[in-house]
Amino acid sequence: MNEHLLKILIVGDGTVGKSSFVHRYVSGQFNNMYKMTMGVDYSVKLLLWSDKEKVRLQIWDIAGQERFISMNRIYYKGALGCVVMFDVTSSASFLNCRHWKQDLDNKAILPNGDFIPCILLANKCDLAQRVVSADSIDEFSKANGFVTWMEVSVKENKNIGEAMRRLVQEILSVQSSLDPLQPRPEECVNPQLDSECNRAAGCC
Repeated sequence: MNEHLLKILIVGDGTVGKSSFVHRYVSGQFNNMYKMTMGVDYSVKLLLWSDKEKVRLQIWDIAGQERFISMNRIYYKGALGCVVMFDVTSSASFLNCRHWKQDLDNKAILPNGDFIPCILLANKCDLAQRVVSADSIDEFSKANGFVTWMEVSVKENKNIGEAMRRLVQEILSVQSSLDPLQPRPEECVNPQLDSECNRAAGCC
């Protein structure tokens, strides 16, 4: 059985729900205890993609605090896909997605020079206090080169698996078109060997 190793980044402002999203996706559980991610948190999930293919995801949850931005070039190395997340009850977190996407496009490039596939996720869609409209998200997503966007609720487990499946599908499609240039798994930085990568459990 073929196994694909895919490094996926999760980026966005602090407190939008990135770590909760990863925890829900990897373990199936919701953790409402907030603990700020310092630097990067690292998780692995194995998917049985088809009868002949397995996909091992290295999921890098990048801290949303400005002071960690300078480290992102190291964290982004070898990434093949990205989730940019914001909180629909926070217009600032939505506006900052432009900064996250530009930073990503500057630092994470595929071997053929293209940007890595990126999906935009609107979290906390279960909350009545939403301030960001679907029309605004759709327009922003198209204007900034996202593969697609989805509303998600980590708390209610809405669209979590679906969003990641859509991203993995896009990554595999892109990788198959560049196969001879596909980066080797060892090009991914191992956060357990990187002193700058301080693992912090909890939700962000």
